[in-house]
Amino acid sequence: MSAGFRLSVAIPLHNEQSVLPELLRRTLAMLDALEGGPHELLFVDDGSSDRSAVMVEEAGMADARIVLVELSRNFGHQAALSAALDHVTGDAVVVMDGDLQDAPEVIPQLVAKFNEGYDVVYARRTGRKESLLLRGCYFVFYRLMATLSDIRMPLDSGDFGIMSRRVVDELRRMPEHHRYLRGMRSWVGYRQTGMVVERSERHSGKSKYGFLRLLKLAADGLFAFSIVPIRAAALLGFAAIAISTLFGLYAVIAKVVMHQSPQGFTALLLLITFLSGVLLFFLGVIGEYVGRIYEESKGRPLYIVSQIIRSKDHPLNLSTRAWALRGEEEALARRGESRRS
Repeated sequence: MSAGFRLSVAIPLHNEQSVLPELLRRTLAMLDALEGGPHELLFVDDGSSDRSAVMVEEAGMADARIVLVELSRNFGHQAALSAALDHVTGDAVVVMDGDLQDAPEVIPQLVAKFNEGYDVVYARRTGRKESLLLRGCYFVFYRLMATLSDIRMPLDSGDFGIMSRRVVDELRRMPEHHRYLRGMRSWVGYRQTGMVVERSERHSGKSKYGFLRLLKLAADGLFAFSIVPIRAAALLGFAAIAISTLFGLYAVIAKVVMHQSPQGFTALLLLITFLSGVLLFFLGVIGEYVGRIYEESKGRPLYIVSQIIRSKDHPLNLSTRAWALRGEEEALARRGESRRS
């Protein structure tokens, strides 16, 4: 790690006042022990109705490394993460949740792996503390995504991980509204690797991801990175045509050769009901894709920032020219290396 290496830790918050004191204590202690710096701890308040934003602002008065980006309302977890990526200033960025299920003490290990030359080091979660049913749903979902996705999706990996500046810049260029950041991170490419991390229990409070929100996130991931559901409709339609053609041939042969007509009003009724249900289901699947196209066509911003609170002693304010000169020096060095090669 170079002496001037700066790390940004990006954390979205929504009604986490019970967790914040411990989160701040442990995260700042980790940054104190980390080489390089000055590092940055950026919080995005996603429309909290408690004192989360006020507590972060008060902490920022005592520590210039803390930055608060306050959104105008609750835009959702993935939008808040995107807002964080749009405002971080470090050479590398760690994304983590604010409930302490992602342990800040793991960050130095992520940084050490990152310094081996990787652009992305994501945490592969093990030892989850959720209910058996929820763990089973996660297990099935990640493997379903890996099977159906058009790109390689790592198993059991969430948003927790570290990314290089160039990966963050590429994510910022992606304009889609229905975001599945861990999939977008995989799509970017570059050198990526996973690191097994035990998933901690939530420190306090209740999870903001209920069943419906988890289902929406799963749908965002599936529809954003796969067209298999539409292809499945075509394959099922082809199978239905083939089966009905064979049954039609059987009915003709039975009538001409055996002088019998196929019987079964109940079977016919069940078949019609089943196929009608299948048609409605796949109309819904197609509607999901069309609805997402409609949402993108509006061109609305992903989020709206109410205010950004940054100390006057923050490195971005103190060293704007120094950072610009550093960028120019790095660009000259890269051009010199290109000429030598």
